[in-house]
Amino acid sequence: MSNTNIKVAKFGGSSLADAASIERVCGIVESDPARRVVVVSAPGKRSSDDAKVTDMLMAAAEQALSESAAAVDLAPIVARYAEIQAGLRLDPAMTIAIERDLVQRLALADGDPRRFMDSMKAAGEDNNARLVAAALQARGLQADYVNPQDAGMVLGGDYGNGYVLPETYANLASLASRSAIAVFPGFFGYTAGGDVITFPRGGSDITGAILAAAVKADVYENFTDVDSVCAADPRIVPQAAPIPELTYAEMRELAYGGFGVFHDEALEPAVRAQVPVQIKNSRHPDLPGTVLLPVRAHNEDEVVGIASDEGFCMLFVSKYLMNRELGFGRRLLEILEQEGVPFEHMPSGIDSLSLILRESSFDATTESRVLERVRAELGADEAYADRGLALIMVVGEGMRFHVGIAARATRALAAAGANIEMINQGATEISMMFGVKVGDCAAAVKSLYTEFFPE
Repeated sequence: MSNTNIKVAKFGGSSLADAASIERVCGIVESDPARRVVVVSAPGKRSSDDAKVTDMLMAAAEQALSESAAAVDLAPIVARYAEIQAGLRLDPAMTIAIERDLVQRLALADGDPRRFMDSMKAAGEDNNARLVAAALQARGLQADYVNPQDAGMVLGGDYGNGYVLPETYANLASLASRSAIAVFPGFFGYTAGGDVITFPRGGSDITGAILAAAVKADVYENFTDVDSVCAADPRIVPQAAPIPELTYAEMRELAYGGFGVFHDEALEPAVRAQVPVQIKNSRHPDLPGTVLLPVRAHNEDEVVGIASDEGFCMLFVSKYLMNRELGFGRRLLEILEQEGVPFEHMPSGIDSLSLILRESSFDATTESRVLERVRAELGADEAYADRGLALIMVVGEGMRFHVGIAARATRALAAAGANIEMINQGATEISMMFGVKVGDCAAAVKSLYTEFFPE
């Protein structure tokens, strides 16, 4: 079979939470013969007070490490799969095989704890992929579970933080020529030595992007629980309009700014291979969703989205004639590097500069130590940290072709009563960033949305 007209379809945990959801997914796969590669996550929550299977597996692994493997009760996890197996009317032997697999993984608890944890986490996707493949077969489709190790998904890096190795793409390319639908578990691969290693959390998106690049897919469909990417967070702006098209660069900016549809690094393999990505809802598969493209027509939509994220702080440093002092910025960044603190942005003036940091990496103890070193080693006239900041991103590739975007944005922030703590525009001019106090964030986003997306 040629690799022309091939789609890679990835389904998230919310789309695979129970038997009814998996039946719906099977119908989506069956409805389009181009969907030749299917990537599955572990079963997600069936309701708001439910637990994800991955969380259940991690809790079991932690119990095994802190107490003993014998203390772990696998029954609730097995019951989740048994419920799916029964609802899909599949052979009960599948549940027995899943329980056996989990017991075998638990036996690794006496070895390297990181290796053990990755093996347990990967069980969610691995066993769900077997169930989905069997469900497709029960509908009369040619479909096979594909073991990532057999297929050649080779990863490097540390346990829990794997990354794809270059040879993987050539290894996986043959999936495009299979006659049967390939059902591939997301989230993990294998080291060259044969150990299970997982991507960072949410890594099924990464698996899908890798496969899309490897088989040179016409499109990478990412099915989730939202109809599309919206122009603002619907929790803040309930009427936020759907975005039909975004460029990769715009999505990257929005994902960094707080949009939760994708982890901002998950798309990299598809982006490098220039594979279009289509975000769709498994409950409403006929809706067009949002398509991510290398380039798009800008028309009059100079701003495509407004993203916001909390949990930031600002490290402010000033010193008279700082701009004349060779190496000042480098020495400041060295202090942060030595203290293990990454920085996000660095707006500056002639005698001062500000570093935007994530509060999660800059606790009170680290702050005290850094400020003491800045004053002592750099001779700063003033140094302090300002906490409780939110960053708001105004994004759109068309912004570079329009005059007055900054004026409109600052006017909207003033109308919301939000004081601008920091402003920064990237060199590509496709995003503009504002720092405001967390308490002003929601009102600021609403005001910006009203300015750039009038009804």
